[in-house]
Amino acid sequence: MFTTRFAPSPTGYLHLGHFFSAWTAFSRARAERGVFRLRLEDIDPTRCRPEYAAAIVEDLAWAGMFWDGAVRVQSRHLVEYGAAAERLERMGLLYACFCSRSEIARAQAAPHGAGAVYPGTCRRLSAEERADKMAAGLPYALRLDVGRAMAGAGKPRFFEESEGWVTAAPELLGDVILARREVPTSYHLCVVHDDAVQGVTHVIRGEDLRDSTHIHVLLQHVLGLPTPVYAHHRLLTDAAGKRLAKRDFAATLRSMREAGETPAGLWRRVGEFRAVA
Repeated sequence: MFTTRFAPSPTGYLHLGHFFSAWTAFSRARAERGVFRLRLEDIDPTRCRPEYAAAIVEDLAWAGMFWDGAVRVQSRHLVEYGAAAERLERMGLLYACFCSRSEIARAQAAPHGAGAVYPGTCRRLSAEERADKMAAGLPYALRLDVGRAMAGAGKPRFFEESEGWVTAAPELLGDVILARREVPTSYHLCVVHDDAVQGVTHVIRGEDLRDSTHIHVLLQHVLGLPTPVYAHHRLLTDAAGKRLAKRDFAATLRSMREAGETPAGLWRRVGEFRAVA
């Protein structure tokens, strides 16, 4: 059955851009007589707050957007994500990275750097060097060895509705972090695991996450998980053409509601955005 989802992080109140993304997925699910799931991606304890999680549920319900089944809250499933990471580690696809953010920035500025992609500094450490650093108590993260994973996976493909069949190119993001000491998992690992658990057949999300799809498809392949169909929609922008974002204090559903906006008016507004997309 057609199944999609909306998966916000409770790091602030929902704004119109969030609602547009939720509305796009919800409307498609209802048109297909399918299932719409809600997931709260709250694995970052430094930024996610319970009051924002509660507000997401409340605001969506106020707007008349109802989901099927229970809300999946990622912070309640850390053991599952840890097991997935351990499986990748047993497969030899993870390695410890001891680089600080400043060290990575310096390496990327060097002639051999790779822009915003991690340059693979710690991938070249020997087993003995890694063991010595761990024994010394140095903090580290676990990165996915994309090259090794691709060597075993071949060239996995996925279907992007706006493009057709696409061959995954995870090197676009490089050796991404899949776990940290303070957060024993990552967005990439959680989203792949949860889409499979929730039976998601179609991932409908913003254009800003298109590149992440390449990493997600690789992880799905090596973990033996199904690969959904993907559809990435355009992002809403302000009058200056800048993407709506929490950090810029974009108007929230809560503030619009307090100003007298109605659910019908909100739906009409996002429908107009879709009409000109």
